[in-house]
Amino acid sequence: MKKYIICGIDTGIGKTLVSAILAEALGADYWKPVQAGDLHHTDTDTVQSLISNPQAVMHPEAYRLQHPMSPHASAEAEGVTLTPDNIQLPETRHPLIIELAGGLMVPLNRKTLNLHLLQQWQLPVILVSRYYLGSINHTLLTLEVLRHYDIPLAGIIFNGEENTSSKEVILEYSGARLLGSILQEENITKETIRHYADLLKPKLEVL
Repeated sequence: MKKYIICGIDTGIGKTLVSAILAEALGADYWKPVQAGDLHHTDTDTVQSLISNPQAVMHPEAYRLQHPMSPHASAEAEGVTLTPDNIQLPETRHPLIIELAGGLMVPLNRKTLNLHLLQQWQLPVILVSRYYLGSINHTLLTLEVLRHYDIPLAGIIFNGEENTSSKEVILEYSGARLLGSILQEENITKETIRHYADLLKPKLEVL
């Protein structure tokens, strides 16, 4: 079964939106290992509300932290230590979408980064980029880290208002596979998710 890790180049990039679209396209389960903040309506709740597949399982988070901060800081504020051994891939017979809490170099504790989980799991990453001043640098740096640590890259998805110049430069320099682009949408509904899921399916089928 296909399993993908959804990683962003920064905060607020659209990882949860992309996760919902991919879960819809693949008929996949969803798992966010660490949720920091927004416990009244988590990213898992958002994905569940947007996908149409009643068979999809929303796997419980390994850690639920109250403060909307870096996981290590939120955990320290609550007197908790995030332990990688407690963050184990859930068992499932379905494809699985895994959404990271933040980017590659986000710390889980004083010695462990998200990157270390990816090294342990060795699952392909789908990188989510968004157009803003500095996004070329952030995207290429993230791709370089993945390459340096031999973490497989399935491809990249761009989110937000189109910027052809930025997209072309990123793809040319990195050689990354373009999986698709998601435009800036005023309202995100189940229909929106199904629309983009249908657009992405052909690219996902050949991975």
